[in-house]
Amino acid sequence: MVARRAIVTGRVQGVFFRAHVQDAAERHGATGWAANRGDGSVEIHVEGPPEAVEAVLAAARSGSPRSQVEGVHVRDAEPEGCSGFASR
Repeated sequence: MVARRAIVTGRVQGVFFRAHVQDAAERHGATGWAANRGDGSVEIHVEGPPEAVEAVLAAARSGSPRSQVEGVHVRDAEPEGCSGFASR
């Protein structure tokens, strides 16, 4: 199991971006959460098998149909033992 934390910038709030990431996580068997930040970005914590985590990060990079992703900064993280994927 691996865990990654990502900060996604651009037009990513109010455009179903978190739901898009949650859907990808559920499809690929990853767990974690996505939360809006006060600066307009979205923070994502995703954990699971490496291929599942990478698939969720790929979905974040592509964005939802109404979003406009400008940047995705990813770093390694400690697993939190999440069950499911939550939109915070």
